[in-house]
Amino acid sequence: MENKELDFLGGEVLLIDKPYKWTSFDVVNKIRCQLKYLYKIKKIKIGHAGTLDPLATGLLILCTGAFTKKIDTYQAFEKEYTGKLVLGATTPSSDLETTVDKIYEVTHITQQMIYDAVKSLTGEIDQIPPVFSAKKIDGERAYEYARRGEEVTMIKRKIIITVFEITKISMPEISFRVVCSKGTYIRSLARDLGELLGSGAYLSELCRTRIGDFLLADAMTLEDFEKMITERVPKVSLSA
Repeated sequence: MENKELDFLGGEVLLIDKPYKWTSFDVVNKIRCQLKYLYKIKKIKIGHAGTLDPLATGLLILCTGAFTKKIDTYQAFEKEYTGKLVLGATTPSSDLETTVDKIYEVTHITQQMIYDAVKSLTGEIDQIPPVFSAKKIDGERAYEYARRGEEVTMIKRKIIITVFEITKISMPEISFRVVCSKGTYIRSLARDLGELLGSGAYLSELCRTRIGDFLLADAMTLEDFEKMITERVPKVSLSA
């Protein structure tokens, strides 16, 4: 963040590099607790503009104070990700949250098949969200049904994949970059690619590098944030 006086009560936009295995709510709660302690208050408005899965890292936008009104706007922005997927196996969650449940053949897959499949998954497409997702169904998160072993029907939704670029093929692992619209599940993209190749696939690594014009390169770690607020935020007295 630029070197200016910070006013988290009035409103700030924070760019945070979400750590691996932290939920987006974990990050919000951590920063909320730090700000409540800093200002000696019981409540402060703070929220995030777009969830990242616990096993994903990268850019998370947080808004405080009056700036929480901007959350819907930021959520609608185009997003960019880099990551890796593994062909020849599936997991129930389509990532490493759950263990491999099926193994598939990959010897028939050529590089041209991969590029052709990627091309068919570019543009406006119908995508089914993963069952292990925060998508709400009858007031409950889909992953809550999934973790109880209950079947649930996920509804297709239209999304836009602007860029689906293969950056490295090292079978069975594929590295990629994706630019996409709001509501895209990269885990579902990995799953669908595996199916198009007559095999299976799951997401093994994911990092969000951009939201609109906001860049991961400009984000802070949680450690950076803690250091910053102790050095730059004026100690306020709300009773004054």
